[in-house]
Amino acid sequence: MRGDCAHCFGLCCVALPFTASADFAADKPAGTPCGNLREDSRCGIHDRLRGSGYTGCTVYDCFGAGQKVSQVTFGGRDWRRDPAAAREMFAAFPVVRQLHELLRHLTEVLRLAPARALRPEVREVLAETERMTLLTPAELAALDVAAHRARVGALLLRAGELARADVPGRKRDHRGADLMGARLRGADLRGALLRGAYLIAADLRGADLRQADLLGADLRDTRLHGADLTGALFLTEPQLTAAHGDAATKLPAGLPRPSHWPDTLTPPPAPSPQPRRGRPRDSGRPRRGRPHRP
Repeated sequence: MRGDCAHCFGLCCVALPFTASADFAADKPAGTPCGNLREDSRCGIHDRLRGSGYTGCTVYDCFGAGQKVSQVTFGGRDWRRDPAAAREMFAAFPVVRQLHELLRHLTEVLRLAPARALRPEVREVLAETERMTLLTPAELAALDVAAHRARVGALLLRAGELARADVPGRKRDHRGADLMGARLRGADLRGALLRGAYLIAADLRGADLRQADLLGADLRDTRLHGADLTGALFLTEPQLTAAHGDAATKLPAGLPRPSHWPDTLTPPPAPSPQPRRGRPRDSGRPRRGRPHRP
């Protein structure tokens, strides 16, 4: 379930669209090669994506769909050499990518001891999903991916509930919650349900997120310095890469620390200055300062 760019024809750099924003330096329509894609299907600025305005690329993962479509679905045919297959290839890639993401989460469920009662059902759905990834381009185009995602999502929810059942105390339900910029430093979110929650730029420094369900949570620019994510459920590398952490951030087993995270501890913020006694001499003047950042 890991991307292998050496056996892919740069499909994520061609098939998918992106819009000029904080994540991408330029617009690109679907089916058009990115200007940074080389003839050998490798990225020309891979080692400096963040500094070049392509942070969005650094937080993307095809979960192995790129090489599956390139080498299995299309038998190693490069879209450059076989333009007739290009349109079908670009349409198949996003579908297989969704299926591979589901495979990744279903595989995780098989490792959850509390959800062992679900393993026969999970194995059945896992095998069915794998068969879907081997469909022909025409069959992939006709596949109802949304319906299958809903079915798998319900199964993952049951597995998550079993995995979080032994967490003591109150387990907060923040499914789909708007927590952008929320001040949750040091919060007790152990076993919390944070599926699809918007945690963009939220302050989760030192928070307890052990066994929290983070399926689909948006962690862009989330501050996870010193947070404990041990045993967090359905957390992926792209989510972590989109966030900020440090050497004190505890991660689930098997998830590597993002390369842009510092290997040192993040120093605590400087204490706020003590207010003066008495009325300040310039109390009638408006003060200039930096805008508040969550």
